[in-house]
Amino acid sequence: MRPSLGVPLLAFALAAAALIAPAPAGAAGDEHCARQERVRVPGAAHQRTACLADLTTTGLAGTPYTDLADQAGLIAAATRSPSEVPGIQVDGYFPDSSRFNTTHGWAHDAQFVIRLPDRWNGGLVVTGAPGTRKQYATDKAISDRVLAQGYAYASTDKGNNGVDFYRDGVRPGDAVAEWNTRTTQLTRAAKHAVAHRYGHAPRRTYMTGISNGGYLTRWQLENHPELYDGGVDWEGGLWSADGTGLFTTLPVTVARMFGTAGDEDLHAAGFAPGSEFLWPYHEKAYWGVTQKIYRAELDPAYDPACPGPSAGTRVEQILAPCASDATYDYASRPASVHRAVARVALTGRIGRPLITLHGDLDALLPKAAHSDVYARMIDAKGRGPLHRYYTVQGGTHVDGLYDTHPDRLRPILPCYRSAFDTLTAWVERGVRPPADRTIDRPADGDVVNSCALDGAGAATR
Repeated sequence: MRPSLGVPLLAFALAAAALIAPAPAGAAGDEHCARQERVRVPGAAHQRTACLADLTTTGLAGTPYTDLADQAGLIAAATRSPSEVPGIQVDGYFPDSSRFNTTHGWAHDAQFVIRLPDRWNGGLVVTGAPGTRKQYATDKAISDRVLAQGYAYASTDKGNNGVDFYRDGVRPGDAVAEWNTRTTQLTRAAKHAVAHRYGHAPRRTYMTGISNGGYLTRWQLENHPELYDGGVDWEGGLWSADGTGLFTTLPVTVARMFGTAGDEDLHAAGFAPGSEFLWPYHEKAYWGVTQKIYRAELDPAYDPACPGPSAGTRVEQILAPCASDATYDYASRPASVHRAVARVALTGRIGRPLITLHGDLDALLPKAAHSDVYARMIDAKGRGPLHRYYTVQGGTHVDGLYDTHPDRLRPILPCYRSAFDTLTAWVERGVRPPADRTIDRPADGDVVNSCALDGAGAATR
């Protein structure tokens, strides 16, 4: 148990927000789309502003202002989401040389979305896309609820996306490094957009995200704590200087796919006993493609022919593993590879309060080799008082799998929502969060829409 909390691109000075004329009392949150014409995103090469009757997916479904297909599988089907949040949506992109993101027909990366509700609570929530998805990916998982709570919201496609993201950049690691700089860039720009709309900069800014978005959250709180007041990390991936993380867990899964490793080898790498029923799905949908595209990004010389200039054009090609990855050994790779990983590695030196959630049945990023290790890194840096870590019993990497296995899994989203509320209470009112613990899967009740971090039956870690 840890003690409670003690007390690069386009660097825009936040002091500029003070030059914006303050809004008349009450006007900023009461008028529908007030000052829409004044909203500007500094540094954007292009932006498009719209006044909308509902900024949530309920109102945006079937419109160009969200992409339900890019959200597929992330949440359970029965998830209840709020609606009827009127306000302004700004879509656009920052200058970039890559063209993977075809949303809006722009064929331009570094796309973002910023949502500014009419009734604003003074806060801003920033995120980046999970996996290789794009800026609308977490609209249902994150945007809908924080908008309903009154927060402004901003999300980035991270500057490159899709399974060929590794083709972006010049040096190994450039594409992943860009994820971090684009998130920083959007945070700074979104603060200015908020100030243009409401008359002053946000009083609180929170960073959050799922999977790769969780990694972004960790990196931002380590490297730019001045921009944020805290963050919630939902099963972030681990990149560490010694290679612990994806390159110690994924190669053994590929070896198992080729028959040169067994179940006991996956257990030794960190995959939880009891998660075996999820392995066939991950073998088909995740393991091979994830290892090959991240290895191509950070160690392109290992097997230049696989995946080559593209991960594939057919689904079968894209998901197919590279046989060479069955014997991939990061520790033995040249120093240049280790330097590439070090460029994007985490240290554990967070500078703001962070809450981490991870499912104990995660079969893509097993918690033993990712969040467990990161929690120890935070403690080693003396930042344990700034961190809380909750394991969700029955949780796995994507909540959509609950619909296939409702008898064995539970969605993480309701626990994430509770964690976000816990973080804001911690930061804004000094309310001590529950100690690190495992949140038990209840025998009955609505696990899709409810989760108490300190509820009855939660076992202290």
